[in-house]
Amino acid sequence: MSGNIELLSTTLATAKAEDRAALIAYLPAGFPTVDGGIEAVKAVIAGGADIVEIGLPHSDPVLDGPVIQTADDIALRGGVRIADVLRTVREAYEATGVPILVMTYWNPIDRYGVERFTAELAEAGGAGCILPDLPVQESALWREHAEKHGLATVFVVAPSSQDARLATITAAGSGFVYAASLMGVTGTRASVGAQAQELVGRTRATTDLPVCVGLGVSNAEQAAEVAGFADGVIVGSAFVKAMLDAPDEAAGLDAVRSLAGELAQGVRKR
Repeated sequence: MSGNIELLSTTLATAKAEDRAALIAYLPAGFPTVDGGIEAVKAVIAGGADIVEIGLPHSDPVLDGPVIQTADDIALRGGVRIADVLRTVREAYEATGVPILVMTYWNPIDRYGVERFTAELAEAGGAGCILPDLPVQESALWREHAEKHGLATVFVVAPSSQDARLATITAAGSGFVYAASLMGVTGTRASVGAQAQELVGRTRATTDLPVCVGLGVSNAEQAAEVAGFADGVIVGSAFVKAMLDAPDEAAGLDAVRSLAGELAQGVRKR
């Protein structure tokens, strides 16, 4: 079975045709439980998310701030495995038809086996992977298998990336480019800032791929600001925090559904 890179591309193109940015939600697998995590993904999609990233929990994340680290710790203590991540992708995709990606550090895939992981992610209906710590120059094996299985390879660019480096990264990627709006780890911010807009402009000069911005967006106003210059708005910590702050799982699902609805309105007010 081939993965859903085409569905991802079509979804981003549809949002562009509607003169808006796509809303991309991030949630870690296994949080608060595997079943609860699957329901959370369905809830953000019901609220208005166009695309979802499923985080593969990691014990030593380099990009994730304290909110997502807390959720990862809960998932890992609950015994989450790669099989649970793939099950989350499968059940969320089958229930909604929305493109689902996995966001993961490289080490778990390397240990699991690149061929095995790409084949199983495609079979589960996945659209691709975001790989924040895989250097482009070391990505040939991954890209070969991802392309064979119809999966996007999404690389992360940062404000510190020089123009020549941006061109190298975007030439190797597919699906979209993940532009980190600022230096540092994930988390909500009071302001997303002009740095992100400049990065999007420099990235677009190197590629025709959509450029989606993450790190810091937590409300409709910020979503609208980023939607004014980006093809997609990525929100993670705000969804995770809504789940963490809820008194119980049902309230958490209501909270993330409601937040997705507000953000979905925001990306339409660009």
